[in-house]
Amino acid sequence: MKIRALLTATVLTAAAPVLAQAPAAPPPAAPAQETPAPAPAPAKKVIPPGETAKAPVKDAQGKDVGEVTFEQTKQGVVIKGTLHDLPPGQHAFHIHETGKCEAPDFKTAGGHFNPTKKAHGMMSPKGKHVGDLPNLHVGQDGKVQFDTFSQNGLTVKSLFDKDGSAVVVHTKEDDYQTDPTGDAGGRIACGVVEKQQP
Repeated sequence: MKIRALLTATVLTAAAPVLAQAPAAPPPAAPAQETPAPAPAPAKKVIPPGETAKAPVKDAQGKDVGEVTFEQTKQGVVIKGTLHDLPPGQHAFHIHETGKCEAPDFKTAGGHFNPTKKAHGMMSPKGKHVGDLPNLHVGQDGKVQFDTFSQNGLTVKSLFDKDGSAVVVHTKEDDYQTDPTGDAGGRIACGVVEKQQP
């Protein structure tokens, strides 16, 4: 028994340096971490188009002089226009109460669109008509492009009452206060407002 114990001790003693030099087992590999997916870009808020209308505008000779468009929004109606072949200078521009444009004087368009029965003009203490809009400044080339909006009760739907409505360009500028037309003079162009299909 003593011999066997001595032999075992001798073998262990001889092997100790070898065991000491044996490389340590590598640590277990950390589990691979997944690269986080990029956060999705926030979806763009798409505002559905509101109800729309347009008015092809013609002069007293029946010649096309451009177009005016209307788009309903929650805050009011956006009104845009591109007109050409008009006399240079300032011209009154209104929505009129009847959708009829008979040349040459366009009197068939009636007075200003005025369902609230107010006086004419944004500078009038008793104004203004729903159909009153800012003057147009036509360049020397006879062209004008504009964007404006109405927030005083105008809606695209209201333009299509029993007799419709029209847009009218006048010979002179609107003084924004003289009732009932702003001293805007005669009518040189007119366009019946038409519904647009969605």
